[in-house]
Amino acid sequence: MEATEVRKLTELEERHWWYRERRHLLAKAVADLKPGRALDVGAAGGGNTRVLQSLGWQASALEYGPTGAEVCAARGIPVLRGDATALPLAPGSLDLVVAFDVLEHLDDDKAAASGVFDALKPGGSFLVAVPCDPKLWSAHDDAVGHVRRYTRPTLTDLLQGAGFQLEPMTSWNVLMRPLVSLRRRSSTGSDLDDPPALLNNALRAVITLERYLPVKQLPGVTLLVRAERPL
Repeated sequence: MEATEVRKLTELEERHWWYRERRHLLAKAVADLKPGRALDVGAAGGGNTRVLQSLGWQASALEYGPTGAEVCAARGIPVLRGDATALPLAPGSLDLVVAFDVLEHLDDDKAAASGVFDALKPGGSFLVAVPCDPKLWSAHDDAVGHVRRYTRPTLTDLLQGAGFQLEPMTSWNVLMRPLVSLRRRSSTGSDLDDPPALLNNALRAVITLERYLPVKQLPGVTLLVRAERPL
């Protein structure tokens, strides 16, 4: 992610409806896990890293670029500089790896998945969120450096090919998909913006409603899955 996008994200993430709900999804995904050593890959401003820390995890951020690393360090978040395809950690040293909106940026996502598998202890978990459906490709994807958008089969093949066992995969941002699809037909760059408070609250209400509706297997904008390294 470009430095300008990292700084925009950091400024927005505390109040923006999308990032707030994503933090909720992360907290829910780890609720049944015993806290241990965790790594937030591609942490950008470190919002998700701080969620893990608040839940008792010994969590660090991994950032490839200097901007994200500087932002994390300034916020008091332990940060490592490194490549997601070659984690600078000993094999079997982690209990949890989080990669939210990371794999789609990597030319070699297979190397990243295999590297995470090796870095996890047996029984460790890998939480993944990726943008889905190539039909939604737009100028936004180009602007933020996406290499691909995933489908359920391609994400399944990637993770199972690395050795992971998968829990049921779910969709997110299902209710917003028609709006996203319409907007991106005419988009000319990144969708990362700061909506007016009234609009932000309205979108937050919609995405919060999605928690309680049986829509997680319908087409959305993002795919979420928890993968585990077998014991």
